[in-house]
Amino acid sequence: MAVTLHGYSYSVYLRIARMTMLEKGVAWSHVEIDPFADEIPADYLALNPFGRVPTLDHDGFVLYETTANTRYIDDAFDGPSLQPEAPRERARMNQIIAIADSYGYWPMVRQVFSQRVFNAQRRTPDEAVIAEGLTRSRKVLAALESIAGGGDFLVGDRLTLADVHLGAMTAYFTVADEGAAALGDYPKLSAWWVAFRNGKSLAETDPGLPDD
Repeated sequence: MAVTLHGYSYSVYLRIARMTMLEKGVAWSHVEIDPFADEIPADYLALNPFGRVPTLDHDGFVLYETTANTRYIDDAFDGPSLQPEAPRERARMNQIIAIADSYGYWPMVRQVFSQRVFNAQRRTPDEAVIAEGLTRSRKVLAALESIAGGGDFLVGDRLTLADVHLGAMTAYFTVADEGAAALGDYPKLSAWWVAFRNGKSLAETDPGLPDD
């Protein structure tokens, strides 16, 4: 069964899909797509009319949107289940993913990480944007702290898609010194992050940073 992931190497969302593949033991090939390019290739827009990443192609079955991809990967392939069976635990997992997507990605990744670390390679960081991002990130972290399980995993006693999803965002957020310091104010999330960052899938999907 051929599995292809189309995506941008430095994308948080491609990394989420890649970590899910690794945790499930699924082999895949990668086609690089830069969603920030001036012109998105027409053949990619035929797969994903929005031009975002990632897009999964499994033997001709094309699927875009990260949460759709990760849930499909978990359901379609053998390996440890990454979704809880208990309704309340599954609901909590879905809630954490939704919070990360709706409220966490922009301030944690696009405002704090991108300005302080990623964009800093090319231009002077915008300190006002970073400050706003930190304020908004703290609201997200406080909400997640209040519902996190308090152990090595965000939900239950094993890895779920919530860990993978938030883990990819936290990996970038904590590269910025301010992000790492902010996370340190939340004990449950800090303990979770220590456990998660030592897992194999995070290290094996680290894209590094682009060359200047």
